[in-house]
Amino acid sequence: MTSLDISPPPVYNKTMIAQREVWEYAEHVKVWVGKYKNSHNLIHWHSDCELLYVEHGSIDIYCGGKNHALTDGELLYVDSGQVHSMRARDPETVLIVIIFDYDILKPYLGDLCPATPKLTGNYPIPAVYAQLRDILLARAPFFGGEAAGVLISLMSRIYREEKLGPRKTTDEATRRLMQLLEEASEKMRYYTFSDAAAFMGMSEGYFSRYFHKQTGIPFHSYLSFVRTKQAIKLIKTEKGLPMTEIADLCGFGTVRNFNRIFKRITGSSPTSLPAEFELDERFVYPSESTFDPTLHDCELLESSGEAG
Repeated sequence: MTSLDISPPPVYNKTMIAQREVWEYAEHVKVWVGKYKNSHNLIHWHSDCELLYVEHGSIDIYCGGKNHALTDGELLYVDSGQVHSMRARDPETVLIVIIFDYDILKPYLGDLCPATPKLTGNYPIPAVYAQLRDILLARAPFFGGEAAGVLISLMSRIYREEKLGPRKTTDEATRRLMQLLEEASEKMRYYTFSDAAAFMGMSEGYFSRYFHKQTGIPFHSYLSFVRTKQAIKLIKTEKGLPMTEIADLCGFGTVRNFNRIFKRITGSSPTSLPAEFELDERFVYPSESTFDPTLHDCELLESSGEAG
């Protein structure tokens, strides 16, 4: 009997280019699964597909320009390229996440997808999740194909039972929104609300409503986040840089404004930020009116492999 070579353990890397999330799978494995407690995402998108299932608790997920409120046992499907974000209503909320490469399904789906992101059927997501997790962790020969087969079986059932519609091509406004997120991140030092509205070709009033509808947060909240994230990077990498200069480089204007926004988002002042602190855009808490630093902590409870 010929022995089979088994490649090194797969590593699942996720990186953020502006707010475009890029998952880098191992060559032969196109699936990742995990469980999160108290999930929060800033607006982002990726070419991968994603199934989000509430095992316990409640969560708001912005997808397709609408808010979808999910509670225990409910499921949402994020299609490839859809702009989305999420915010757990309860810090004890546990979310099952199944992410997979769209190419797994592409040969079978054609131009169809579920008519709405929030699915209505009753699907055995916890059982499928456990099966995929075990397959991916055990890494038996051909486990990548085995995982893909499980996923194809699940998605076939979903596509048979859900009301379907044509896959929506990315419209011009959404493409511009994606570009805006990168534009604002790159030019945060001097970028303004007026600049953003002009970039989108919208009046300021219309842009304000449009951005909030698409993302679930005001534009100034998004800009505050990307500025804070850059400030954290500078604090960690440029040890001798004065806080006044960091505030200026990141577009806060004044140190007082910098201190106020920084503490609201991180829970710490710039000078007392813990060395190990990481501000992950996947889990930022987007509501300024109810912000509590203890609420935006997200915990990865378990997964099928490294995601970092």
